[in-house]
Amino acid sequence: MKILYAIQGTGNGHISRAREVVPILKKMCDAEVFLSGARTNMPLPFEINYCSKGLSFEYNKKGGLDYYKTARHLEPRRIMKEIRDFPVEKYDLIINDFEFISAYAAKRKNIPVMAFSHQAALLSEFTPKPSGFNPAGSLILEHYAPAQYAVGLHFRAYDDYIFTPVIRKEVRMLQSRDNGHYTVYLPAVGDKELTEVLQLIPEVRWEIFSGNAKYPSIEKNVSIRPVQNDQFLRSLEACTGILTGAGFETPSEALFLQKKLFVIPIQGQYEQYYNAEALRHFGVPVASKFGKHILPLLQRWIERTQEIPVHFPDITEKLIEQMLFDQDPFFIPTVAIG
Repeated sequence: MKILYAIQGTGNGHISRAREVVPILKKMCDAEVFLSGARTNMPLPFEINYCSKGLSFEYNKKGGLDYYKTARHLEPRRIMKEIRDFPVEKYDLIINDFEFISAYAAKRKNIPVMAFSHQAALLSEFTPKPSGFNPAGSLILEHYAPAQYAVGLHFRAYDDYIFTPVIRKEVRMLQSRDNGHYTVYLPAVGDKELTEVLQLIPEVRWEIFSGNAKYPSIEKNVSIRPVQNDQFLRSLEACTGILTGAGFETPSEALFLQKKLFVIPIQGQYEQYYNAEALRHFGVPVASKFGKHILPLLQRWIERTQEIPVHFPDITEKLIEQMLFDQDPFFIPTVAIG
């Protein structure tokens, strides 16, 4: 069986999952890798067979999507050519982690696609949903990466085809402890904006991981470090809590390590509103955007304990084996995608 594993490379979450999934895939079958997108700070420890700029979202420095920059960087002719020319016919199955080009290339040539992503889990009627309806966000979730089958990943197994997060072995091996600092990963907020607010809580040591910083720096109680996998893991292992976006992988890792968690969704990124709503059900504090107005919320979070029991067993290898070889139809989502 020849498999293509297609990864959405915008941000570090999909990359983090791929570091765990791809080596297992390569043990079980003839697997190749397609990386699409260009906003990640995490290297991949395996060969990438195909690479594309793909479709990448751009952020402003205030915690939201920059629609103008995103639209300006779109290259529809290139994307359509890549879809038309991509050799998906070489593969028996595309396993797709929310990747646009391979999904539409496969749809065009009638090659089966199995979604293996967090986004697939958001389409279940049983998944917690944010208040209000976002037509554009719903269209993206439903049609960005069409697939005939799906395995969804979420903080809880809300449906038959949904499973708990893939926690990479690097995180499972950490010895969680509390050295008193708070880790910050808010890539859509500028370093200056973060520093100005966090310095107003001087009794806390903040360790910011920034995609913009080239060198480490310290200003009073705030340190800024470039995003590097090893350093981020060391900070996460020893922190009291983590202030982060409402993505999927970083909150999952924080919950797994029993760290205090505070999330701020990236404005305009509909998936993160879903995650924020699910985390709110867990008792995690959520702010709509970053700024001085959240200082009272942050202060209360710092002063209080937070215990959220979760069970994220290591089922990744078993799940991939079932995806490849089991004919059980539990992979078919309750809501069709694509």
